[in-house]
Amino acid sequence: MTKTVDNEPVVRVRNISKRFGGNQAVDDVSFDVTKGEILGVIGPNGCGKSTLFNCLLGQYRPDNGSIELDGIDVSDWSPPRRAKHGLARTFQLLQIFETMSVRDNLKTAAQEHIGSAARRLFMRPDMGLDGEVDDLIERFRMAHLADELAGNLSYGQQKLLDTAMALVSKPAVAFLDEPAGGVNLTMLADVEQQIRDLNVHDGATMVIVEHNMEFIFALAHRIVVMAEGRVLMEGTPDEVRNDPRVVEVYLGGH
Repeated sequence: MTKTVDNEPVVRVRNISKRFGGNQAVDDVSFDVTKGEILGVIGPNGCGKSTLFNCLLGQYRPDNGSIELDGIDVSDWSPPRRAKHGLARTFQLLQIFETMSVRDNLKTAAQEHIGSAARRLFMRPDMGLDGEVDDLIERFRMAHLADELAGNLSYGQQKLLDTAMALVSKPAVAFLDEPAGGVNLTMLADVEQQIRDLNVHDGATMVIVEHNMEFIFALAHRIVVMAEGRVLMEGTPDEVRNDPRVVEVYLGGH
């Protein structure tokens, strides 16, 4: 990676835990997300990655712990309030509007971050977003699909659109949940390139949960490895790749 990140944490995660009955899904997880970095979160199935994401974005209320955005504790905020203040996300299951065009999907995603409903009511019909939306469509090489219904796109194209929708508002941090999942190799290279370009050229900060190791090792500045609900280790891709604990978790039958 050629992008140099700042040392300033934009997100601080402290001691997040979440239990479902007798299952401790997330256990005392802490880490920082530094402004301008791509942070990967990896681990075997059932290690708590998705539960952690849902705690951080407000879909689940953690049993204890806190999350701060730019020094403000947002632990008690609703998901929409977190989104309005700069925490955007994608889901494993696509959150696109199949009966709307690619352009209108992006406009709708952007509108959710423009103040109150009253403010949106008095803005001009395009919300002043056409330029930003068209720029992102070009950046994601989807100009030829701009007026196509999202439901007509291939799965890989829908994944790309879903990622673009999370980034259209230029969030403080975009949390991407398995952006490579189910995407064919040709489209996967496109997804990887767009994420890298947005990070290098726009300074976009991203946290990516991913099973595709090649994908995350190619993109991440730093990786948090989870096992059995806890942070096993964190480090650079090279440090993670060569850590015997990580090899044991993935190859040792856990």
